[in-house]
Amino acid sequence: MLKALKNYVILKKEKAENTTASGIILTTPEKQAGNVATVLGVGSQCDEGLKAGMRVIFKEYAGTKYEEQEEEYIILKDEDVLAIIE
Repeated sequence: MLKALKNYVILKKEKAENTTASGIILTTPEKQAGNVATVLGVGSQCDEGLKAGMRVIFKEYAGTKYEEQEEEYIILKDEDVLAIIE
């Protein structure tokens, strides 16, 4: 289990959908997940507006990527989170 320290945030990146609503498999994802992720953990010195469970948009090349059991996580500073998706 990962725990965020200081002003860092742990995100779980969303996977791009590669099938249509009718079940057709696309060879190239039509709908990109892009830089959308779910907040898993927030460090003690982070902005109070960020909480676990929120969906956010983050800077494209920010942070450190970490993979565990085929899941991709990103650890970045709270200032690299650009927006909260409501």
